[in-house]
Amino acid sequence: MVYIRGEKVILRDITEEDVKEIYYWKYEAEVREHLNWNAPYHPPKPMTLEEFRQFGRLADNLNRVVTDKVRLELVIEADGKLIGTVGWYWVDESTNWLNNGIAIYDSSYWSGGYGTDAFRLWTNYIFENIDVERVGISTWSGNERMMGLAKKIGMMEEGRIRKARVVNGKYYDSVKMGVLREEWCMQS
Repeated sequence: MVYIRGEKVILRDITEEDVKEIYYWKYEAEVREHLNWNAPYHPPKPMTLEEFRQFGRLADNLNRVVTDKVRLELVIEADGKLIGTVGWYWVDESTNWLNNGIAIYDSSYWSGGYGTDAFRLWTNYIFENIDVERVGISTWSGNERMMGLAKKIGMMEEGRIRKARVVNGKYYDSVKMGVLREEWCMQS
């Protein structure tokens, strides 16, 4: 089991019991403010709880829990409850280029240092467990919190694609940020 304790949060494996909670936050919660910030130009594809459990990243990640494989996603837990998830995906596996991300579902945990703690732990987990030279993010210029979080843990802006994202009918830039292994090792 992966279980990483930080100052404010715990990152841990997703369990079967967590699936309903994650589904709730993505599809059923009355307040889903996180969807306005976490890639709102790609809204979640509608699916049933059973489809959510069986397909895609979540199912693959649940299968990894019983192995030594590097996790694709972990739960963020604070105060004994699931408040979000962290994850990564390959941008280009042939060049060991990946992006990571974070979603704090419960907005009452925003701006309290929970995301910073979780994202720092997660980025460290990636560098410790995957042979990559860089870890990055991709976000949109309207998501100032994510850009601030990335900068806070040592990432720098590496690219900006102007007017590449549309959110609520308005154009925003796509922003790429990242940190190299040697930069991460120097600050860790």
